[in-house]
Amino acid sequence: MQPYKKLFTYWFSVVIYDHTVEFCDRWIRSYKLKEQMLGAARSGKQNIVEGSDDMGTSMKIAIKLSGTSKGSLEELTGDLEDFLRQNNLEEWGKSDARTIKFRRESSKLIKYLSGSKNVAILKTVKLPENQERATNWLLTLCHQATYLLHKQIIALEEKHIKEGGFTEKLYNKRKEYRGY
Repeated sequence: MQPYKKLFTYWFSVVIYDHTVEFCDRWIRSYKLKEQMLGAARSGKQNIVEGSDDMGTSMKIAIKLSGTSKGSLEELTGDLEDFLRQNNLEEWGKSDARTIKFRRESSKLIKYLSGSKNVAILKTVKLPENQERATNWLLTLCHQATYLLHKQIIALEEKHIKEGGFTEKLYNKRKEYRGY
C-alpha cells in the first residue's frame, strides 16, 4: 500500500473529489465554475499523493504540496459557500447537530478507509440528494480535511527541523566521506 493511503487527509480528499464530481454534474451549470471546482477538488487530492511521494527526497516540497492541497480545498470551500448563499440555502454551523452527525459519519468512514484495502465502500457513500444537505456535507468534509492538513503541515515542519532535509543529509554524508 502506498504510504499516502494511510493518511486521513488523502481519504478525505478522495471522498471530496468523488462527491464534487457528482455535485457539479447535478447542480453547477457554468462550465467555468464546474472546471474550477473540479480542479480544486482534484488538486486537493493529487497534491497529497505527490507530496507524500516526494517526501523521500524533499521534505520542503512535501510541506509545500501539503499547503497547496490545503489551499485548493479552501478554494473549493469558498465556492461551496458561494453556492449556498447564491441559492438562498442555509450554511450549517460547526455546532449544528447535522454537521456534528456528518463529522461523526465521515470520521468513521475515513478511519475505515485508511486501514483497509477495500475501497468498494466508496460506492456506498452517496452524496445527499438535497442541495443544502449535499453542499453542507461537502463543506464538512472540506473543513475536516483542511484542519487535518494544517496539522499535517505543522508535523512535517517539525520533522524537517528535527531531522533536516534530503539535501542536508546528503551534504553531511559527503562531508563525512571527505573527512571534514
